[in-house]
This record gives sequence, structure tokens and C-alpha cells, in this order.
Amino acid sequence: MATPRTVAFHTLGCKLNYSETSALARLFESSGYLPVKFEDEADIYVLNTCSVTEQADRECRKIVRQAMRRQPDAFVVVTGCYAQLKPQEIADIPGVDLVLGAGEKFRILDYVDDLSKAPGKGMVRAGEVRDVNTFTSSFSFGDRTRSFLKVQDGCDYKCSFCTIPQARGASRSDTLESAIANARRIAEMGVREIVLTGVNLGDFGNGTAVIEGERPRKEALFADLVREMDRLEEVSRFRISSIEPNLLTDEIIAFVGESARFMPHFHVPLQSGNDKQLRDMRRRYKRELYAERVASIKKHMPHACIGCDVIVGFPGETEADFLETYQFIQSLDVSYLHVFTYSERANTPAAEMPGIVPVEERKRRNQALRGLSEMKRRAFYQNHLGEVRPVLFEHHKDEQLLSGYTDNYIKIEAPATIGQMNQIGQVKLLQLSPDAETVTCQSPL
Repeated sequence: MATPRTVAFHTLGCKLNYSETSALARLFESSGYLPVKFEDEADIYVLNTCSVTEQADRECRKIVRQAMRRQPDAFVVVTGCYAQLKPQEIADIPGVDLVLGAGEKFRILDYVDDLSKAPGKGMVRAGEVRDVNTFTSSFSFGDRTRSFLKVQDGCDYKCSFCTIPQARGASRSDTLESAIANARRIAEMGVREIVLTGVNLGDFGNGTAVIEGERPRKEALFADLVREMDRLEEVSRFRISSIEPNLLTDEIIAFVGESARFMPHFHVPLQSGNDKQLRDMRRRYKRELYAERVASIKKHMPHACIGCDVIVGFPGETEADFLETYQFIQSLDVSYLHVFTYSERANTPAAEMPGIVPVEERKRRNQALRGLSEMKRRAFYQNHLGEVRPVLFEHHKDEQLLSGYTDNYIKIEAPATIGQMNQIGQVKLLQLSPDAETVTCQSPL
């Protein structure tokens, strides 16, 4: 019996990328390939890239070099957002055999077979992103106790700083029936928690009902998806990943507040607390709407965790603008921040805007908001000390401990004797760790 060919994967970027890498791995497995760790020798290395990071090119080159050192004769395939945006740039990296764009990603086996028949470095298969109009469902599955289920892809928004529409194309979605079926498949694999993901998740429904000659219509809304998922008794927990504030309706918030399966945890991108910046960013809301969404969440779920994304150093952001953002976030009842330093992206309107903020000033503003985030997280954790909350237990590097997250996304550490990995149990929140990243727990009995 012939030894199966081996394939290894490496993922950069968001949870959506991780779900798609898992789907690619299942494609290879179903064709007889043996997945191995990226640190091992493999016949094929697949790198799924991201375009958000400033060092996309540097990271890509570094990882390709690592693969070639392990196995000089291996095929190296690069796909993902960066591959769609800069295919020739990647093809010119020494060692890269094949570059696949957004429309070609899930036909990877066809291209790999072609590559083995006619080997040649730097082959590019990346069509125009405007031609990408199909949805391919995917979900992550591995050692973790949760799975990231992709239900939406692409984006019709035109934020002035963002290249994602150029990399992933127009908004399109899975059907309601297919998304439910995938959730059931995930549950059958023993996963207890599913995180719904997408590029613009709240726009779920776009691209699912196509009538020839007409723009695709929505057959269901995100609120419909949430309601249907909530009926799945096989799944213990659901979370909603990042959702735009203008798409996070009071209806959705109220439903999550009453749900036994959807966790009281929201991640809602803000980007700026200054209306001038929001206008220049071409965001679809003003800061007052964001404050209303936070207030609505806390009204229905006072214990809810709320995270938000913020960009600092956007063109035209003065010191007064930044202080307005800082003070606005300080006034909000949010729990943590993801802070991004603005970096210029080719072919975006923001890259041509005046008022460039010096790089050192961008870094300083980043550090200031990171400090605010630490204070917000510490205060949120402290407010819940002494409470008993449900936790999904996960692996910890120390065998004497278990890790995990409460329903409202407090990261905990607990003695391994009080529960089992991938089981949900009640814990009493006792004390903050010195870095305020976790809370130690004990059995509530």
C-alpha cells in the first residue's frame, strides 16, 4: 500500500481564515492526503494569508522559508486575502509554487494535481475578485472545544481604509438550511460551542436567493439565523463574532438576552469615537448610535461582555480628535478593546488623504488605548468576582489546571479536579491574576 502524501497548513489572520483552512484540510483528507503539523516535513505546504497585517509580505516570506528549510522539494501553495491582492508579489517569493485567489481557493486540489504534472515555480491562479460570486461554507475543527462556523463572506461596505472587499468580493451568504446543517455536523463532532463568523456577519442573507438578471435578494436576515440556531438542542453554546453596530439591532440584542444558548458577549467595531473620523472612514453610523447599542446590551444583559475595535492614527486625526475618542470610550460600559494602528493600504481612499499622522504618534496613541483597555478589562472582571458562572472547560498548559471562558467571556483558571475538558460546569470567580488576564476559580460547592 502506497504511503499517502502529506500536507501541512499555516493560517494568518482572522477566525474566518481558520474556518476556511479547516475546510481545505478536509478536502485534502477526503482525497487521501495525510495532514501533518506545519513544523513537520510535508509534501505540500499551504499558507492561508491575511491582508490586514502591516507585515503581510514579510510574514509570508518568513513562513515560506521555514517550509523550504524543512522540505526543499515540497510544493508551496499560498492563498487567502493577501494572495488575491498581491498575487504576483507572492509568486516572486523564492519557493512559492502556486498562488490561488479568492475564487480559486476551494478548487485547490485541481490546481495541486496540475502542479504535480507540470511543476513550475510561481504559478498564479487569481481571477478578478468581482467575478467571485459563490459561497463556500466552512468551519474550524481541531483540538479546541469551539468551532468557528462561516455563514457569510465578502462585503459591500466601502470603508475608506479597508481592502477586504478587494480581497473577498461582494457580500454573499450561506443558506439558512445549510448553516443549520453545518451546525449539526459540528455538534456531532463533540464541539460544545459554535462561533458564527463572517466578513460582515450582520449582513447575512445577501447572495443566497438569485433571480436571473436581478441583484441577489436576502432570503433571511441575521436575526432569522440566530433564532433558528437557538433551536438546536445539540449545541450548548453560540457566540456572535464581530458585528457592525448599524446591523446589531435591538431585536437581536433582546433575543440574545432571553436565549439560553447565545452567550452574553458582543464584539462591536467602533473604529473611532469622533464623528469626523467616522465620516472620513465612511462608516455607516455616528458615535451616538454606538453608545445606544452599548446601552441596549447593558439594559438587557447587565453582565454582558462588550469588546470593540478602534483604529488610531487615521489621516486627519488630530490630538483633539484622539482625546475625544479616548474620552468617549472611557465613558462607555465596554469590557475590552482591540486597538489597531492605522497603516496605509494601496488602492484605498484613505491612503491618498491629507493629514498623515507621524508613525511615532500613532504608536503613542495605540499604547494609550491599550492601557485603557487593560483598565476596562480589570474593572469588568472585578465587578463579577464572587459570582458563580458557567464555564466551558478547556486545555491548560499546566496539567494541574483547566482554562476556559465563562458565558460572559471572562477567562478563568481552575484546578483540574473541578471539571473535565470540553464540559460545562459552574465555578465561583475568586481573584484576579496579577496581569488581570484571568480569574482564578473554585467549585461553587
